[in-house]
Amino acid sequence: MKKNLVSTLLVMSFLIAGAIVAVSGRSIEGDVPAPPAIGATITDFSLPDANGKEHSLASLAGKNGSVLIFIAVQCPVSNAYNERMEKLAQDYKAKGINVIGINSNVAESAEAVKEHAAEKNLTFPILKDAGNKVADRLGATVTPQAYFIDASNKLMYLGRIDNSKNAEGVTSSELRDALDAALAGKPITKATANAFGCTIKRA
Repeated sequence: MKKNLVSTLLVMSFLIAGAIVAVSGRSIEGDVPAPPAIGATITDFSLPDANGKEHSLASLAGKNGSVLIFIAVQCPVSNAYNERMEKLAQDYKAKGINVIGINSNVAESAEAVKEHAAEKNLTFPILKDAGNKVADRLGATVTPQAYFIDASNKLMYLGRIDNSKNAEGVTSSELRDALDAALAGKPITKATANAFGCTIKRA
């Protein structure tokens, strides 16, 4: 009887832990607003880069849209995606879609963000979201978490980059699929997919 109770409690603990790091179209933290609905207009915002220079979303957007990715310096999941995020930025820049990183972690300074980008060879712009205002506005909860916004500022895709932390385990690339569909003028068949990673450490 005791064994069964312990087993049940362990299973429940794992389920709860899994729920904490998985997010799709709704907030998992009571004080974080839910993300905008697919098709919602994302209003312009401005954030400084690691050197303190302000950039608006409009000024960084590509002619065919933007991909915002909430990233982190210390998160092992976000770091596992560094090469894939840089490759994504290079592949789609030529197609008119610009990748923009956003760091909303309160404990990660602009200097740390700058050093991390240099060390990991991340060439796309990374903005520092002090006070996690943009993370709150977009309902972002984990790193990495991606938002594809089209040329008319409509949210077209929200969620993970692909289905595996380990590159060799990838069997579906939902973000790339969404970008390719939009560029081809086709409907995006999967507009949300559960993001997973480290919780954004809010102020």
